[in-house]
Amino acid sequence: MNEPLAQRLRPKTLADVCGQQHLLAPGRVFRRTIESGRIPNMIFYGPSGTGKTTVARIIAENSGMTLHKLNGTSCGTGDIKAVLKDIGTLAGAGGILLYLDEIQYLNKKQQQSLLECIEDGSVTLIASTTENPYFYIYNALLSRCTVFEFKSLSAADVERGVHNALKKLSEGESTKVCMDEDACAYLAESAGGDLRKALGCLDFAVTAAPIEDGEKHITLEMIQQVTRRTAMRYDREGDDHYDIVSAYQKSVRGSDPDAALHYLARLLEAGDLPSACRRLMVCACEDVGLAYPQIIPIVKAAIDAANMVGLPEARLPLADAVILVATSPKSNSAYDAINAAIADVQAGRTGPIPRQLQNKHYDGEDALVKGQNYKYAHDYAHHWVEQQYLPDAIKDVKYYTFGDNKMSRPVPTGQRSRAKRTSEPRLTPKTQKQRKRRTICDIPNSVSWSCRRCRTCAITPPPRKFMMLRSRNAGPEPWHRIP
Repeated sequence: MNEPLAQRLRPKTLADVCGQQHLLAPGRVFRRTIESGRIPNMIFYGPSGTGKTTVARIIAENSGMTLHKLNGTSCGTGDIKAVLKDIGTLAGAGGILLYLDEIQYLNKKQQQSLLECIEDGSVTLIASTTENPYFYIYNALLSRCTVFEFKSLSAADVERGVHNALKKLSEGESTKVCMDEDACAYLAESAGGDLRKALGCLDFAVTAAPIEDGEKHITLEMIQQVTRRTAMRYDREGDDHYDIVSAYQKSVRGSDPDAALHYLARLLEAGDLPSACRRLMVCACEDVGLAYPQIIPIVKAAIDAANMVGLPEARLPLADAVILVATSPKSNSAYDAINAAIADVQAGRTGPIPRQLQNKHYDGEDALVKGQNYKYAHDYAHHWVEQQYLPDAIKDVKYYTFGDNKMSRPVPTGQRSRAKRTSEPRLTPKTQKQRKRRTICDIPNSVSWSCRRCRTCAITPPPRKFMMLRSRNAGPEPWHRIP
């Protein structure tokens, strides 16, 4: 059988395990507990290739208990029940240790079948998973186990594992295997913290390496050929996906274009164009918002262009948009306002619609109040009128408050609100004196003055050069120039 190199060279003791010194270093609680011989129920959580399975197997093989190994991808309830049959028999006299790899693939019923035996201690469970256990493992099972996180390996840890593998390969084979230092460093960096990935590439290179002077020599060029692309961790359904998009959005919000471009590159290299576009559009609306409202159609156009041309050219409009959003002024006033309004609605703070705003066209005979009494804003000066719009229960609530940026700056105290501001231009002192000297127009009712610029009727006629005489009874061409 062609056994993979990672399986052949799997460590047999905790001292041989690369990385995870926060758990395996001498004096750590985890290490002291394992060496004591009393094995508690544990769940190992972390990315692949970090030693979860290796550590679990070392613990199981040195525990002195009857070991059963199951994999969540292939086992079912019947397999679990077959393990539980050894409880109380001679085979399970020293205790039963169940090592369950990829436990996240078991459904709720299968996980529940372990609860009773774990509760009374008849079975000790060691499980491993690459997914967040708090999302994928049944809560009752989690409460009976201790979760330990295995972290991604550093390049130094991977390089140490590669050197150990080279040493063991040279000892186990008739031909010595040597590797250039730059090739080893490159392999460690390109593995992305996954020692299994690095050993797989090394196995490929060793197999293909020619024998020169009685040894196999692995060069940097050979490693580059088997590691064309860095083993970047990314799973659209896993924690890595949400970590990257979270860092991407927070970098844009924090006005750091360099970090934002870095995480955008990681998304695009993983082929996740939809996530990159969606989060960027959210940033434009949530984090820039009313500080620069014109940015929303700009970002939308960039996203449309990215989706139209596709990868790899999509990186160009997205890079433009990311830099623009990251360097724009920020305001979340609209975000806070809509969240506050939704919170009131979800809490039941609504109340009936004020009568003047209801869609009522007819009051029945039994109506106590006749008439809607709605005030049409355009019938009032400056198209604004004081009127209650919110329900009585929350009539004094304020959801929106002005931000501290130029676009949403509040009106200074003592000035009229924007809704009440007049649209007329400010008059110069000279124009004010001319207006005072003018008298009210005494032209008959059949004729009115109108400005050639804005065509609005005027009681006091403006300067003659801007005026036209309009006859109310005129035909299709009512405008006549004044002689």
